[in-house]
Amino acid sequence: MGYKVAVVGATGNVGREMLNILAEREFPVDECVALASRRSMGVEVSFGDRTLQCQDLEQYDFRGTDFCLMSAGSAVSKEWSPRIGAQGCLVIDNSSCWRYDPEVPLVVPEVNPGALVEYMSRNTRRNIIANPNCSTAQLVVVLKPLHDVARIKRVVVSTYQSVSGAGKDAMDELWNQTKGIFVTDAPEPKKFTKQIAFNVIPHIDVFLDGGETKEEWKMTVETKKILDPKIKLTATCVRVPVFVGHSEAVNIEFEQPISADEAREILREAPGCLVVDKRENGGYVTPVEAVGDYATYISRIREDSTIDNGLNLWVVSDNLRKGAALNTVQIAEALINRGLLQRAA
Repeated sequence: MGYKVAVVGATGNVGREMLNILAEREFPVDECVALASRRSMGVEVSFGDRTLQCQDLEQYDFRGTDFCLMSAGSAVSKEWSPRIGAQGCLVIDNSSCWRYDPEVPLVVPEVNPGALVEYMSRNTRRNIIANPNCSTAQLVVVLKPLHDVARIKRVVVSTYQSVSGAGKDAMDELWNQTKGIFVTDAPEPKKFTKQIAFNVIPHIDVFLDGGETKEEWKMTVETKKILDPKIKLTATCVRVPVFVGHSEAVNIEFEQPISADEAREILREAPGCLVVDKRENGGYVTPVEAVGDYATYISRIREDSTIDNGLNLWVVSDNLRKGAALNTVQIAEALINRGLLQRAA
């Protein structure tokens, strides 16, 4: 018997990707419902070889729905996720709304599936599970198997994040600015604080009092919650003129010795990871090559001679997939495969 799944925010980049991945992975769906705001009622979205018409979130009855995959932003999630959970439907939320709530698990299935087991065993719960930030998700998939072997002390990460992480309007801005520059139209920043075409912007989300941006803070706090609170992490997050695919340059300091060869072999066996690391022209993965794939790619694995037990890595993933939609679906799959889901009445 299959499941009834609702996708909230079905007209957005991540919502559409959720529908694609549900179909691609042959998730056991008996019924799939596309939900959006009232202004998007009737908009058609693809689900495999079928077309769904979006329904109004405010009018939908979630009783009898097993999963709600939520990708409509923090404000919508804050209002609706508790209501939906109270109706017996399990919400897997892609926004930042619930990630830092100590009563809500923050899950990457390859990294901390035990958090699902613990949460679903509770007698009282909100029926909300949080999906991490896109840049965090691909990072912890790589850190986890290395941490298990050599214990990570400190991580320094610089991100190169695509515009799709900021939504469709951001993608349109990059496209329009790029075209405009070739016909001498002056680029007008709207979604971003500065020109994004042919430029990089070291500013994602709002600035905090300490000088870091909220995106940088998210990576630190989420890595600690998902992986290990003892890990020290500092990040610099940069928006780059790439449509899809986040990249990260990662420097790791370990407690125990670990060589580049050892790390390479560990990561080759790690779930969700794919090592492409040849020391030759093109022997590494770039964002363009990661688009549409499920894997988190690791390249440029090498030892850092400036510290004891240090490694450098290059990590690339499709941010709309592992960083968002794929991880959400994988959480639902993990709940089913482990027999943790209580079916909706």
